Amino acid sequence: MGVKAKTAVGYIDEKRDLLTGLSDAIWRFAEVALHEHKSAKCLADALGAEGFSVESGAGGMPTAFVATWGSGRPVVGFLGEYDALAGISQKTVPVQEPLVPGAPGHGCGHNLHGVAAFGAAVGLKQEMQTRGLEGTIKYFGCPAEENLSGKAFMARDGVFDGCDVCFEWHAGAINRPGTGSSLANNAANFTFYGRSAHAAGDPHNGRSALDAVQLMNLGVEFLREHMPPRTRAHYVITNGGGQPNVVPPVAKVWYLVRAERRQDVDELWARIIKCANGAAEMTETRYEIELLKAIWNVLPNPPLTDLLFDCFERVGGPWLGPAEMEFATEIAKSITPSVKQSALRRGQVPEEYWDKVYCDVVLPKPPTADEPGGSTDVGDVSWCCPTARLRSASQVLGSPGHSWQNVAQSGMGIGHAGMLAGAKVMAEAAFEFLTDPDLRARVRAAFDRERGGKVYSSAMPPGQRPAFHQFADV
Repeated sequence: MGVKAKTAVGYIDEKRDLLTGLSDAIWRFAEVALHEHKSAKCLADALGAEGFSVESGAGGMPTAFVATWGSGRPVVGFLGEYDALAGISQKTVPVQEPLVPGAPGHGCGHNLHGVAAFGAAVGLKQEMQTRGLEGTIKYFGCPAEENLSGKAFMARDGVFDGCDVCFEWHAGAINRPGTGSSLANNAANFTFYGRSAHAAGDPHNGRSALDAVQLMNLGVEFLREHMPPRTRAHYVITNGGGQPNVVPPVAKVWYLVRAERRQDVDELWARIIKCANGAAEMTETRYEIELLKAIWNVLPNPPLTDLLFDCFERVGGPWLGPAEMEFATEIAKSITPSVKQSALRRGQVPEEYWDKVYCDVVLPKPPTADEPGGSTDVGDVSWCCPTARLRSASQVLGSPGHSWQNVAQSGMGIGHAGMLAGAKVMAEAAFEFLTDPDLRARVRAAFDRERGGKVYSSAMPPGQRPAFHQFADV
């Protein structure tokens, strides 16, 4: 490996107050998918102040942007997210206490996510200026990772074309690069239309849209036995009718269907559609499908993963002060041993770390690739250009995903520590990529090999628009 990126890491340390201030501001904004106007502006303005040129509206989304500095090749990208999750508002205290009851909260740490990428981008810029290096840095402001997959729209529109590499960091409970893939998925609203009638006086004249939704869901439940392993189908009824004494003329269900490969999702989706067809036939109703998004699974890149492991070892894991450690100890009491052990087992965390409250060491590469347990629109980016992911400890060990515990930790020093470590590792890795032609060649060869001759094509139709209305009332 080449010379350590001392200037980048040092600059990130110098900017600590700015970085933690940005993350705390976005934590307070807590804006949901495609409505992150304050959060996006906050980051875009900060990048502009650091000398980046900013272009908004990427992928047809007002809260998406691309910030660019430098010129020529290589082109290094950093992915930044900043959307929150509905309904999990929480104060920065170690017991469950909403900041604003029913309001959104950063239960996936995206307030930290976008700022870690910002830190890496400005740190690398400083390093490149100091050493007189050629190349281009691109910060991608990516809205709606949760549920509506903003990066998929950006990828479809060619926003990531021309990148030689992209780096992504995510809040987590351990310090380790990602070694596996993710689950591809589809999401859609199924709206059934029937005929209203008096539920007591003449129910025989009604055609219940709610019956159709329930029968579709029942069909999917029976289908589960015949789904491939690691396939998931989730749904929530978002409109079940207005009142019980009226046969519901309209009902809606929101579906999310996942599988390990894009083609597996397509095959399962066709069977889900048959459940909807059968439900409509049985109830003499009709339905419409509103596709919300369709995304790919992540394409791993082993040389980039190895690079991140090496850089993480050099940078070292995050460190907590006494106040943060006291908070960590208290919030860990809210996590049951079974929940913690399940998370650590699934994450292939060595048993010698299971009794720790907080992970302050860089874990070794696991015996097998990470099992895909969730989905991310980083998958679409990874088919456009070589992409690598890592996590650093922004939560106590065993913290449940999308939880109030994560919201609390994302708004204070525990989250800050993981965020700063992630920024440093990404800056270090990006510097190595810029200065090592042999590494760049290996990364590109792995990218071509992993694609297996496939060329990226969006799983969404050309006219698909982001679903701005889906969270309009949140």
